[in-house]
Amino acid sequence: MSPSSNPQLGYDYLSDRLRDSLSCESDKPDSRELDLGSPVSPLMTRRTGVNPAPTTTTSSSSSSSGSVSGRNAPYPVLRRPESGPNNHSGELSGSSDNSPTAGHGKAARAFGSGQVRSEPGTNSGAQSAVNSPPLNVLPAGNICPSGRVLKKDKDSSQASQNQNPRADVLGSGKGNYGHGSILRGGGPIKVSSRGDSAVTMPSYSRPNIAIGDSGKRAASGSVGGAVDAEEMKRLGNDHYKRGNFLEALELYDKAIKVSPGNAAYRSNRAAALTGLGRLGEAVTECEVAVRLDPKYWRAHLRLASLFIRLGLFENAKRCLSISGQQADANELHKLQLLENHLGRCANARKVGDWKLVLRECDTAITAGADFCSQLFMCRVEALLKLHQLEEAEILFKNVPRVGHLSESCTRVRFFGMLYEAYPLFVRAKVELALGRFDSAISTAERAVQIDPQNLEVSGLLKNVRLIARARVRGNDLFKSERFTEACLAYEEGLRLDPSNSVLYCNRAACWFKLGQWEHSIEDCNHALQVQPNYTKALLRRAASNSKLERWEEAVRDYEILRREIPDDNEVAEALFHAQVALKKSLGEEITNMKFGGEVEEVQSLEQFKSAVSLQGVSVVYFKTSSDSQCKQMSSFLDSLCGRYPSISFLKVDVEECSTIASAENVRIVPTFKIYKNGYRVKEIVCPSRDVLEHSVRHYSF
Repeated sequence: MSPSSNPQLGYDYLSDRLRDSLSCESDKPDSRELDLGSPVSPLMTRRTGVNPAPTTTTSSSSSSSGSVSGRNAPYPVLRRPESGPNNHSGELSGSSDNSPTAGHGKAARAFGSGQVRSEPGTNSGAQSAVNSPPLNVLPAGNICPSGRVLKKDKDSSQASQNQNPRADVLGSGKGNYGHGSILRGGGPIKVSSRGDSAVTMPSYSRPNIAIGDSGKRAASGSVGGAVDAEEMKRLGNDHYKRGNFLEALELYDKAIKVSPGNAAYRSNRAAALTGLGRLGEAVTECEVAVRLDPKYWRAHLRLASLFIRLGLFENAKRCLSISGQQADANELHKLQLLENHLGRCANARKVGDWKLVLRECDTAITAGADFCSQLFMCRVEALLKLHQLEEAEILFKNVPRVGHLSESCTRVRFFGMLYEAYPLFVRAKVELALGRFDSAISTAERAVQIDPQNLEVSGLLKNVRLIARARVRGNDLFKSERFTEACLAYEEGLRLDPSNSVLYCNRAACWFKLGQWEHSIEDCNHALQVQPNYTKALLRRAASNSKLERWEEAVRDYEILRREIPDDNEVAEALFHAQVALKKSLGEEITNMKFGGEVEEVQSLEQFKSAVSLQGVSVVYFKTSSDSQCKQMSSFLDSLCGRYPSISFLKVDVEECSTIASAENVRIVPTFKIYKNGYRVKEIVCPSRDVLEHSVRHYSF
């Protein structure tokens, strides 16, 4: 009786065959090939009762799918497709043209429920080869498209009832196979021998592709994980091309989690970080990619591009000089130009040509070093030297923040200072110029910690401490009303920092107390030359000009202060008195001018004409007592009267004083009219609070 006609004999036959194949000597390659005439073969002939005598042959090839040698059977066998980089998923390709199964797609579908294919040999470096069956060979099990079931005969139906209904699983074997073997349910297969012993066939989980009724595959394990990582990278690339850098970064992170040793994933992550402006992290990722694959030229190019943007030109040059690679001539030319600009900038800084420093910094930033915080801080330093503190402060707030860099970057020197020390050096100068002495000291101390050997950095820390000490001593003497000694203390600080606006302003206060208003104005001018909108310096200069009865200069400073601090009543009152004094000095007649007070109610036309003809600004409010909107505006007008005491506020009830309403042609309430020096300059009907206050503020200056 043939193995195919009796299921039990076929099962025993399989056990013998497996025992023979698994018991080969350990120091010899596996030279057995699956006999496709056995009951476990996916192909069976119609003939029965044939048990061929095996003869051993050997076939080998230089493929990566493993080396297998086996026995020739009287039946031709299928040829296994070559494995390669794209055939690692455990999926089998289509059969030969002479096969009865040709045209049905993947050969994996040829294995029906209840059929098992034994594990191929594990010796890598060769490919097993089998031949196509003749036309009289029929497959065992179901070979048909997904969703169709072949009609089974009586014997096969009875045999299938004893089968476990679990899904067949394609295992990978021990070698770097792309094919594997089909194992039921992914677990180990125990094949009983004729005696009590058993042979256990291991279950391989990489890759582990389950074949269900629908023909779908679920990949997992090392090959499956690689497929997942590649899919994450592909999706990340799609998001990156659309400018969705954050989504791309998340997908690259998932790919790296599956395959942390892949240099391409690291390089792609660096590109996403660059798009997000996180260049420090991008440099770190590129350096990791280069360590993983030193010959990965794209990672070297990306790293060089990042170094150029960060102003690390020597590092970029090393990246472009990798052995065996030809650098882009345009990149090398660009790098040479940037180095030339940086050299000219350093030379101009040494001789104090700060305008040239600004030009060279701007050119280098525009040429490609657009994320170099050192060049931006060099511009800040130049603006400080040119006494443009406000511009320096604005630029300082917008310097690119690079983040943490590796040691290969931080050990680079910039203007003789370490890469991270120079920005702190300039920042300490900014803090000092703005009068934040304690912050200046702490920042300079951090710079010294980074670069303790640099004389310029250590000299700055020494000067900052001495200037701060002189300022503290001057303040203490001023509080003790020892104004002359306080002047000397501030002067000591100014010898160390001749452009410190805070020290000039403090010394001006001392001169004012000593009655030396000319000296006070002079020091205020020095402070305002560095910081034009310095409020304290404007106040002290206006007060000193008032003492010297220079009313025009005083009014000009007070008007600037009113725009800067519109809610300051003291400034408003000082402006009012300075304006009155100026008018008197010009010979103008001043009558009934008063500062502040309440909203004055007008009862007659004569009173109205007299009030609006006075010098200064008058705001007239036309209202009715019964109107709800007028009631709301009345309370708001009271608050405006307190905030703008130099303006005269009047109110007219149009129901009680209809003659005024008729003379002014007022038909809608609330209506506001603004008069300046007896002339009407603006009329507003039913304004909002913001519009009304904006108009009042505009005409108050």
